[in-house]
Amino acid sequence: MRQDVTVTAQVRSSRGKNEARRTRVAGQIPAVVYGAYQDPIAIAVNPREIQKLVRSEGGYNTIFTLAIEGGESTPVMVVDQQVDPIRSHWLHVDLKRIDLTKRIRVTVPVHTVGEPKGVKVQGGLLEIVTRSIEIECLPDDIPANFTVEVTELLIGQSKRASDIAISGSMKLVSPGDQVIAHIVSLRAEEATTEAAAAAPEPEVAKKGKKEEEAKPAADDKAKKK
Repeated sequence: MRQDVTVTAQVRSSRGKNEARRTRVAGQIPAVVYGAYQDPIAIAVNPREIQKLVRSEGGYNTIFTLAIEGGESTPVMVVDQQVDPIRSHWLHVDLKRIDLTKRIRVTVPVHTVGEPKGVKVQGGLLEIVTRSIEIECLPDDIPANFTVEVTELLIGQSKRASDIAISGSMKLVSPGDQVIAHIVSLRAEEATTEAAAAAPEPEVAKKGKKEEEAKPAADDKAKKK
């Protein structure tokens, strides 16, 4: 999903832990931009601006413009980041140049809408199996998400990846038979749980009990001798 947003960046003249520390103290983080058959460039960016884009509707599929001071201005996407495990602060980010004329593969979230008849009328349970699918398309055609209507689903029925309406340059990459959501019977689940609870003890456990029962008998024989 493309946004008309520009993030400025400065070229980093040196690398290393000390330089990275000074960059973060200045309110920025180290980053690298690569791809589109061009050399990678070490840069520094404002983490808050990048995080705001990632948290927007397009998520990690958001395409924005990166303007490097004294250099290029190019569309990019966030492809990776390093995060402080304690404070959750971003420490480093990887940005990839995007050629707007070439197709790319992306993972897009899938949301279900509606109350299934299998739940409302039959007392079943809506089970979400997959929350995203992979597609291939031109960068400008990347959707924020897909929605799947589940209102008509009854117990035993499902919605699959092939049921999702795609348009434009989009091509489904995920298997068409991949289940997105289905309606299951609560009775079937309860029966499975009850069967598991009533299952006989493992053979190993039975063997252990026999050995314990045999031990007192052996002790009695020893006492008689």
